Amino acid sequence: MGELGRVPVGIVGASGYGGVQLVRLLKEHPGVELVYLGGESSAGKPFSDLYPHLGHCVDLNIEPLDLDIIASRCKVVFLSLPNGLAYQMAPALVAKGCKVLDLSADYRFFDLETYQSWYGGDRADREIAATAAYGLPELYRDRIAEASLIGCAGCYPTASLLALSPLLKQGLILSETAIIDAKSGTSGGGRQAKTNLLLAEADNSLGPYGVGGRHRHTPEIEQVCSDLAGHEVRVQFTPHLIPMVRGILATVYATLRDPGLVREDLLTIYKAFYRSSPFVKMLPGGTYPQTKWACGTNLCYIGIEVDPRTDRVIVMSAIDNLVKGQAGQALQCLNLMMGWEETLGLPTMGFYP
Repeated sequence: MGELGRVPVGIVGASGYGGVQLVRLLKEHPGVELVYLGGESSAGKPFSDLYPHLGHCVDLNIEPLDLDIIASRCKVVFLSLPNGLAYQMAPALVAKGCKVLDLSADYRFFDLETYQSWYGGDRADREIAATAAYGLPELYRDRIAEASLIGCAGCYPTASLLALSPLLKQGLILSETAIIDAKSGTSGGGRQAKTNLLLAEADNSLGPYGVGGRHRHTPEIEQVCSDLAGHEVRVQFTPHLIPMVRGILATVYATLRDPGLVREDLLTIYKAFYRSSPFVKMLPGGTYPQTKWACGTNLCYIGIEVDPRTDRVIVMSAIDNLVKGQAGQALQCLNLMMGWEETLGLPTMGFYP
């Protein structure tokens, strides 16, 4: 066991934005000790070579990937890797007694056929995949607490589903009318060099991508919506790249079954639905969320409006895509898995202004 009884944890894929967010959060978490950082292209380098600003508090090298060594030193392993790599490692780590939290899409799907149709790959891990819990604590808290393998929810799905869930669970909308218009900062594209993420390309511009159900987060959103509604649900999801570093704002539109519902009715329903969810913050009527409010936190701010002219509800959701949409969500899941307070070690005060 780690220092002072802390749980020893490791990160595979520590060099990316998700990895460095995990490092920051884990170093400040009172229940864990960060003992391993793993990678391939950066193996052998001090972590401070990649992130010099953390040299004063992270004295670890990036190590080669050896599952036996990882399992011998870590009780918990975070996999912060591109899609298609985690499923090659997770089964062995779980078999060796590790709790595994995957930040990629590999274990997010209830049906592996859906995963393969969108991401490809030859999956030989169906037995272990069937034990994975979908890592969105506000919806699947009990399953997460009992699981050894978590497929942490994606950033767009997190913002979208937290906005939509009460409406679908309570049958308040015509599900086929749901439209999600979402916008993300450039850090959602990762740390790799990509032309569309260059400052000269992204700055002073706003544009959609993955239009017409082509974005890989679409089936992830739809599977959870269907689970909540109790029948198959299709949504119209359009993501946009916006010239800022962090944050996602999802605006959801849907037609109400009962046009007599007003904003105050829905606020009451949402507050009841999220009464045990400490990171979901419902805003008062007439106040709408901004991404800056969530920056650096594990919070999701939600605002609601009703348009009586169109009988539509409009729900707006703002998160930090790197925290509640990625690393913070994973740590929130770990807290549940370990039986700790769900909020332990997770920031709720944002960077402002």
